[in-house]
Amino acid sequence: MQILNARFALRATATNLHAWCSPRSRTATTDSKTIDYKPIRSVLVANRGEIAIRVFRACTELGIRSVAIYSEQDRLQMHRQKADESYVVGKGLPPVEAYLSIPEIIRVAKENDVDAVHPGYGLLSERSDFADAVLKAGLRFIGPSPQVVQQMGDKVAARAAAIEAKVPIVAGTDGPITTKEEALEFCKQHGLPVIFKAAYGGGGRGMRVVREMSEVASSFERASSEALGAFGNGSMFIERFIERPRHIEVQLLGDKAGNVVHLYERDCSVQRRHQKVVEIAPAPGLDPETRQRMTDCAVHLARHVGYENAGTVEFLLDDKGNFYFIEVNARLQVEHTITEEVTGIDLVQSQIRVAEGMTLPEMGLTQDKIKAEGFAIQCRVTTEDPANNFQPSTGRIEVFRSGEGMGIRLDSASTYAGAIISPYYDSLLVKVISHAQDLAASAAKMNRALREFRIRGVKTNIPFLLNVLENQKFLNGAVDTYFIDENPQLFMFKASQNRAQKILNYLGQVLVNGPATPLATSIPPSDVKPYIPPVPLVRSGHDLSPEAIKRQEMTGENTAVKPPKGFKEILTEGGPEAFAKAVRQNKGLLLMDTTFRDAHQSLLATRVRTHDLLAVAPYVAHNLHNLYSLENWGGATFDVALRFLHECPWERLEDMRRMIPNVPFQMLLRGANAVGYTNYPDNVVFEFCDMAVKAGMDIFRVFDSLNYLPNLILGMEAAGKAGGVVEAAISYTGDVSDPSKKKYDLKYYLNLADELVKAGTHVLGIKDMAGLLKPQAAEMLISAIRAAHPAVPIHVHTHDTSGAGVAAMLACARAGADVVDAAVDSMSGLTSQPSMGALVASLQGTPLDTGIPLQTVSEYSAYWEQARTLYGPFECTATMKSGNADVYLNEIPGGQYTNLQFQAFSLGLGSQFEEVKKAYREANLLLGDIIKVTPSSKVVGDLAQFMVQNKLTASEITARAEELSFPKSVVEFFQGAIGIPYGGFPEPLRSKILKDMPRIEGRPGQELPPLDFSKLKQELQETYPGVTDQDVMSAAMYPQVANDFFRIRDKYGPVKHLDTKTFLVGPTVGETIEVKIERGKTLDIKTLAISDEMTAAGEREVFFELNGQLRSVFIRDDQASKEMKIHPKAVKGDKNQVGAPMPGTVLTIKVKEGDKVDKGQPIAVLSAMKMEMIVQAPRAGTIVSVAITNGQKLEGDDLICTIE
Repeated sequence: MQILNARFALRATATNLHAWCSPRSRTATTDSKTIDYKPIRSVLVANRGEIAIRVFRACTELGIRSVAIYSEQDRLQMHRQKADESYVVGKGLPPVEAYLSIPEIIRVAKENDVDAVHPGYGLLSERSDFADAVLKAGLRFIGPSPQVVQQMGDKVAARAAAIEAKVPIVAGTDGPITTKEEALEFCKQHGLPVIFKAAYGGGGRGMRVVREMSEVASSFERASSEALGAFGNGSMFIERFIERPRHIEVQLLGDKAGNVVHLYERDCSVQRRHQKVVEIAPAPGLDPETRQRMTDCAVHLARHVGYENAGTVEFLLDDKGNFYFIEVNARLQVEHTITEEVTGIDLVQSQIRVAEGMTLPEMGLTQDKIKAEGFAIQCRVTTEDPANNFQPSTGRIEVFRSGEGMGIRLDSASTYAGAIISPYYDSLLVKVISHAQDLAASAAKMNRALREFRIRGVKTNIPFLLNVLENQKFLNGAVDTYFIDENPQLFMFKASQNRAQKILNYLGQVLVNGPATPLATSIPPSDVKPYIPPVPLVRSGHDLSPEAIKRQEMTGENTAVKPPKGFKEILTEGGPEAFAKAVRQNKGLLLMDTTFRDAHQSLLATRVRTHDLLAVAPYVAHNLHNLYSLENWGGATFDVALRFLHECPWERLEDMRRMIPNVPFQMLLRGANAVGYTNYPDNVVFEFCDMAVKAGMDIFRVFDSLNYLPNLILGMEAAGKAGGVVEAAISYTGDVSDPSKKKYDLKYYLNLADELVKAGTHVLGIKDMAGLLKPQAAEMLISAIRAAHPAVPIHVHTHDTSGAGVAAMLACARAGADVVDAAVDSMSGLTSQPSMGALVASLQGTPLDTGIPLQTVSEYSAYWEQARTLYGPFECTATMKSGNADVYLNEIPGGQYTNLQFQAFSLGLGSQFEEVKKAYREANLLLGDIIKVTPSSKVVGDLAQFMVQNKLTASEITARAEELSFPKSVVEFFQGAIGIPYGGFPEPLRSKILKDMPRIEGRPGQELPPLDFSKLKQELQETYPGVTDQDVMSAAMYPQVANDFFRIRDKYGPVKHLDTKTFLVGPTVGETIEVKIERGKTLDIKTLAISDEMTAAGEREVFFELNGQLRSVFIRDDQASKEMKIHPKAVKGDKNQVGAPMPGTVLTIKVKEGDKVDKGQPIAVLSAMKMEMIVQAPRAGTIVSVAITNGQKLEGDDLICTIE
């Protein structure tokens, strides 16, 4: 208290000194006027936000006590904390009405010994009854007299005064009007276009331009309603609308002695919805003679009406140099700041001194002494979304970092992390003002400052402002009020990445609600950070692409050692034919490493993330450069990346190519099914292959799940046309060494090989997906194919389920195979591929030596041995402890074996897995002993589990086929949805199951119409504007999965950069993690705490420290909030659901359940930030449900209704 008393004592001294230093502390007569000088000791600001703070700062500098008022809804706002004292007003009143309650404001002023009241701008600032009430209460009003406020605030009276003062005007109504009938009458008499303006307020509120007679009535009603909400009076003024004008306003300052000066002009032409967005002082390119006439008119008008204090006269300037009076703003303007910057005059302090009784000459403010130096620009940063028609954005500011520095001024209020932006008031967040010697330099400073801002949690118009500042017309000063409307490029925004905050939201989600991807076992991910074998001069994330290396060579940079040449260079220089020839001429056995795909598909449910693949990629490029290829894409990885890992498979491919430029990449292409599980139009398969090659793919191992030639050949053609290496693969089943197995004998495979070679394959693949190829059979099969096709490279793929994989691959090599598959030791065996180390060691010193050092394999394996422990929740050894030779009986593919085991456990059949395996064999025979690889293997697996669940034998299936409800995949198989199996469909089982269902004859996809990619992209862009062509292809492959991924990506950002343990189970409290989001940008994130208490919306606050700064996010507790009544959100991407486009209050509901609506028909009217918004039907249909009520307060995206 002593400190507070001392503070006020010091201010009182400052006030007395100010009075003593003035020319006279007196009552004096000037030009026949008696002027009393009386110092002001305390000022109440009847306003809120940044303008209130602006006045408080002026008061502090003058040694004057400042007093704030605030509504109940504003109790947490900064302006009340910046004043010396603050008091609540309007208890129980709505948010805006609290600040419009004149008796309440007067009461607070009288009760707290206030000398004067400053109205700010907006709210009551142009209400003459307020100015009058202040004076009648014995207080001073810092502004014009009530009579002048009434005369100038009333646009009609102001026009009359302008006419009397012989100031040019535009035709308009003689007085305020209140009905649409009056509006129609004026329009009929004077013609269109016209502009409606609020008679008792400004700032663009209640303003509408009308060009069609049919729009007059509705526009008047909406404008009047807006004016009523903003200013407490819905009266309107109408005048003719001048096309293409510049909006120029002259800043005035008058005193009680009748002195009036101008402080030059401001150009406010950059407007949207008649609301100023960017202002410039002085007006660039304004003819000096026009400036003189305009300022003379403004000063003359002010003197004519006896204007005192600060005010603005606004004009429209046409392209011929004619200007017309619009109105007088009898108050301080939002953009007064730029006038202060160019003139060096503090307008607010000048207002207070004039109210005290000082004259302009006493303040040193004579016209000859007022100069404008340089150019100043003001940008109004608002919480509006420019990409969504500038709809208000409300909520909590999660992050706030401002732009500052030389030549930058910030006027703001609620600009701090944690501030709540409410829907009740204007959307202005901060005014950014730049000042420099010329317009270009001022714009450059503003541009730099805005780019420094980081505002998260609410949308802002900063992207739009930056576009304005970079527009050449703006930089040239050649703007008019049509500038925004005629420059649509201003609305082309590069979306803010907001990566850090999105990642925090993901971490918070996992901490509050558990893993975001389902975990298959109870084995936790380990805490280990895998040791990455070093590669000299290669930094993590370094670009090893040929383009980057060439660039380094040209610039002389020595930042990375170029990896040794590999088969990729041969392919790049000579094409697929040269590549195939080089493979065939290679002396030793070549290996394809499956560690990056099939190995982890078989052992870890395909869950290995890009993060862990890229970590070891440089080692692979430098030490395994002589691989035939690296299998790293396609197949299940595409689906799982989107569905469970929340990362883009295309980005994975491109990232791997950058890191491994010298080793060919290989992918699985399911023939006409591409990387999906269904049939696609032919153009989709062709486009997919083309995009894959451009993203870095080289070799396409094309197969069909039934060895159905039409499907195979389509995939071959698509891969070949794209420029890829075509490796047509024969899916192997049965046993060619067993004479009793006659369906898939040696002749079958040789005939198939002949067809594929004839079709133009570059490499011939043998795809032994179940590991059924025994050493003896391998020797027979490969020897026969080699004899038939001596010039074609042969590549053999297998699984090691039985444990005989190494022996089988050695037999293939000796029989003439050029390439066999292997996985690095720690990722081999079981249902994966044979051990790379075992093959390398077995062939060392022989003619088939692989040329790969065993030590290299050992180092590579050590990394994966540790990395594998990160994926404990998906570890196949949780259920499968060893290989099993019963695969020769059940023929379950390796990639399916562990998945089938996990599925059995999830269905409660874990203890019956032996029965599932037996049923798998029976199901296969029921289906006709088919080739089993995705998706045909899924058909067999689904039927097997169906049999075990329902305790059905094969004979019972056959007998009861007509009455049973079979799995969907089984029914579609019999319809011919994946092709025609070798030997045809089994009868009569097929007829019993299908009955009269349709059947597909021939290649399933050949009758499908081409997919319209442009249309699909347009549909996706409606919800996700930033989708790429690769995203569109993902959606073509997996529509729902891709849509879910896009939604998660938008919400949580690049979670692929998180380490795997953190991604799966989240960080622990107190733990610090490092997230490298791009080269040179690293996030240090420490988890601090999770709140025990929930908000009313069912959310918990999670606290972090990000790069040393406190951050927090609010996460809904899905479990705990189930018992709470929370308004549902519209699901993003669901076109049947209509969500609130902005937070606000429901004014009117225009539909009810059962109503039929047309596209664009009004559904409801919302109000927020003094702006009304009509919510329109996005499509035609029937209203199924209405989720809102009149008067209800909505958050953004709250469900309004459902349309079908």
